[in-house]
Amino acid sequence: MSIVSRLREGLRRTAERWTGGLDRLSRGSSTAAGTPSGETLEVLEELLIEADVGVETAGRVVARVGEDDTAVDLRERVKAEMLGVLAGAETPAVEVPAPRVVLVVGVNGTGKTTTVGKLAHRSRVDGLAPLICAADTFRAAAVEQIAVWAERASVDIVRAGAGADPAAVVFDAISAARARGRDVVFVDTAGRLHTRSDLMAELGKIRRVAGKAAAGAPHEVLLVVDASVGQNGIAQARQFLETAGVTGIVLTKLDGTAKGGVAVAIAAELGVPIRYVGVGEGIDDLLPFSAAEYVNALFDPT
Repeated sequence: MSIVSRLREGLRRTAERWTGGLDRLSRGSSTAAGTPSGETLEVLEELLIEADVGVETAGRVVARVGEDDTAVDLRERVKAEMLGVLAGAETPAVEVPAPRVVLVVGVNGTGKTTTVGKLAHRSRVDGLAPLICAADTFRAAAVEQIAVWAERASVDIVRAGAGADPAAVVFDAISAARARGRDVVFVDTAGRLHTRSDLMAELGKIRRVAGKAAAGAPHEVLLVVDASVGQNGIAQARQFLETAGVTGIVLTKLDGTAKGGVAVAIAAELGVPIRYVGVGEGIDDLLPFSAAEYVNALFDPT
């Protein structure tokens, strides 16, 4: 299955609910082309909010659509506005000398450890030599889980015993990556709530130690956000942005929700690039984010 097909399949629940309502609105409006009526715009805003675009972002999109008096139909105008918002979330990662260090953070249950395994697999498929760092040393089960993913992805892993200092494990992993000629280190960190000041401080320590092991490290901090929690995920993300130096978002579990519009809210409200989207449980179901492909999948579920 192609990337586009997997993305469409992953966003099917969102697309079917969203486009069904939008198509009914377009057919029922006498102003599908030209300036939309106030009633049409009100219903459109409700549809956007139901898709978890968010109240603030929905208001912006509706305002822009309401100002457009072209002959383009309502569906295409909304599609163009959403594409415009998401295009700002498509910034590519900056190239750095190997080993590139990628810190993966997030709340428990978002799919963080699974995402690390999929990232490692994707980088290997892309011709890079990755290494996984098992820095979630508080839960023995987490180390075992990431070890299974490392085996599935056929990549090296650096791990330590339960209770080991996570920052020390990160230092060892970066040193091992340099010694073995690896291109990228994906660091699986312990899941944490933004309200746990001790754990957030630990992230700061990991960042400082990584910087001592490799110049400029971590070169990227990816925050894993569960799409199914919608606006709650954005609230959590704001806290991580302030304390963890997040540089990119991985949006997971899109296949299990009708809230795929949350990507639009993330792009509009957080100002952080979306790097990847998760559309299934398979090892290949983590896809690089493309604004155009995402919007096409939202508006064309077939």
